[in-house]
Amino acid sequence: MKRIVVLMLSLLLTCNVFGWGQKGHDVIAYIAECHLTKKAAQKIDRVLDGHSPVYYANWMDDASHTPAYAYSKTWHYLNVDEGKTIETMPKEQRGDVLRAVEELTEKLKKGGLSHDEEKDCLRMLIHLVGDMHCPMHLGRKSDLGGNRRPVSWFGRSTVLHKVWDSNLPESAHKWSYTEWQQQLDRLSKEESDKLAAGTPNDWVHEVHAICTEIYDATPEGSRLSYEYISKYAPVVELQFLRAGLRLGRLLNEIYN
Repeated sequence: MKRIVVLMLSLLLTCNVFGWGQKGHDVIAYIAECHLTKKAAQKIDRVLDGHSPVYYANWMDDASHTPAYAYSKTWHYLNVDEGKTIETMPKEQRGDVLRAVEELTEKLKKGGLSHDEEKDCLRMLIHLVGDMHCPMHLGRKSDLGGNRRPVSWFGRSTVLHKVWDSNLPESAHKWSYTEWQQQLDRLSKEESDKLAAGTPNDWVHEVHAICTEIYDATPEGSRLSYEYISKYAPVVELQFLRAGLRLGRLLNEIYN
């Protein structure tokens, strides 16, 4: 019985960390992988010991809950309460997704890291650029990024964070991560470059605007089903594509 209680408490404590479900992070990493230059791909293959970015796309969700990486628990999100902006919201002292992405990128560009240090930074960056583009990871601290906003999904009780984590993406399309990439990643080079532009700071402001609209459109107790999928599946698709293209751009800048 005691073990069950400990497990439930652990699940409650970790629920704010997860952004996109595993599929979403795989999609984003694969889109990025498809846009790597040959030189960058070769260097990343060496850093990741022969594994691809997709292999490690979800690694950090587990790692952040181990003693060795517990310091990174708050790096998966940047909470902004109602009435606050990214600039006026009190900063999380242990770090947030924007600061983490900026600092990891800077460390990797600067170089001079040991193999293990570089591998950790790269694995984290692959995951956190995905988290940065998940709307509920710019959610409110007051409700743990939508984890305390009850809604129903096709008549079943859930919370808003989970809807955006996995319910909505999986209901939109039953594709593998490679099929997601094939269907979404169809822009011209000029269009892709335009979508990949900007800085991490620009990106979190963009995502916070999306998150604010989602809160307004999804009050507590909302009964969500087909209409919600029709309205927001295109948003999920766009965020997957943005994140993948932007991650690919960052990796090329670091490793070319």
